[in-house]
Amino acid sequence: MNLSANHATFTIVRDLPGSPRHAFRFWSEIDLKRSWNSCHPDWATVEASFDFRMGGSEVARWRTPDGEQRGFRAHYFEIVPGARIIYAYEMTLDSRCLSTSLATVEFAAKGAQSTMTFTEQAVFLDADGDPAARAAGTEIGFERLVAVMEQQRSAQH
Repeated sequence: MNLSANHATFTIVRDLPGSPRHAFRFWSEIDLKRSWNSCHPDWATVEASFDFRMGGSEVARWRTPDGEQRGFRAHYFEIVPGARIIYAYEMTLDSRCLSTSLATVEFAAKGAQSTMTFTEQAVFLDADGDPAARAAGTEIGFERLVAVMEQQRSAQH
């Protein structure tokens, strides 16, 4: 086995429609979060829980069409409504940890919009994972977030 730890840090900044409190809802309310954060429609959900509070956790496990078990487990350290979320999470394949990350999400007012700054500090274990691919996948997720927020805003007007 190749025991290694590949460290990476990346930051993504996005302008989002609506106030910081409105943008925060897309992280704190499960239905809104799933509307932009569910990225593998062909994966079967095996387990899902969402306890969005300081000290709470979020867990998801999926089965891929190839029969792999993929997992996500997060722990929320700090939540300041409309301003900041700090959480740590791990990604697993079957029972093996692929990566562990510390993520900070910050929201700031920018006129009628908000700016979201996402910073992730990750460690990819045992030659698994690609920091550039993680950053690119996160970017795609945030593009979905912007699209869902714009779609909801136009539906309200």
